Amino acid sequence: MLSYTGGLVLIAAVLHASWNAMLHGNRDRFLSMTWMSIAIAVVSTIVIVFLPMPASAAWPCIVASGLVHIVYNVSLVRSYRRGDLAQAYPIARGSSPLLVTLGAALFAHEAIGPLHAFGIVMISGGIISLALQSSHVSRAGALAAFLTGVTIAVYTVIDGIGVRLSEGNALAYTAWMFMFYWLMPLLFMATRGLSALWTPIRTAPMSIGSSLAGGLVSIGAYGIVIWAMQSGAMGAVSALRETSVVFAVLIGRVFLREAVSVKRWLACMVVAAGAICLGL
Repeated sequence: MLSYTGGLVLIAAVLHASWNAMLHGNRDRFLSMTWMSIAIAVVSTIVIVFLPMPASAAWPCIVASGLVHIVYNVSLVRSYRRGDLAQAYPIARGSSPLLVTLGAALFAHEAIGPLHAFGIVMISGGIISLALQSSHVSRAGALAAFLTGVTIAVYTVIDGIGVRLSEGNALAYTAWMFMFYWLMPLLFMATRGLSALWTPIRTAPMSIGSSLAGGLVSIGAYGIVIWAMQSGAMGAVSALRETSVVFAVLIGRVFLREAVSVKRWLACMVVAAGAICLGL
């Protein structure tokens, strides 16, 4: 993977950690995810007006990925209900690179070298160890987070294949896939009603504002990843993206003055070493 591409994916990792923190920080995460989705869908609706249509071969992947993303959104909300961010996030994100690598090999006939494979294993192992160091990891919470990781792997492989079929129109592919996020407010209103969606604009404007901001951040975060998968190995791109977990630890230590144990620092070093392997 080119160093320029890898650097952009690392930026995407920082953005990804940021919007997940915004989501977890809100009390009503289903509501927050819905408003994030509205922001994403609105931007996508505007953008597609100015872009060419993706190649016809990419449309099955656009539809499939869009639907899987909705399942992912709901699964992520459920996993955050069952576990803390420090537990659910690393398990979900750490399990996906290995699954993406397997899926890319099976469905895209993608092969990677031993060094990159070793890097992916190091990143996944280091990230998951961050979660397992907690003494409060429940079986239900771990399972919910792992299932979220499965949905991440599924849509990542679909998008990796789809963007390569889009004939270089990564932005158009991403925008049309994100159009499916209009399904989130429909799902929310079907379960809670219209007033539950609109009333918080008046009663909790700061929460809605942070959700909208999180949606905008997530567009950049995953848009970079889809662009990178045009030429980069899916598993390697996925693994670099999941270093967002380490950035979350560093942000917590530097800006929030959170304590970080020696074991957590060692796990972060393992992840960093894995990232270096991917860059070689």
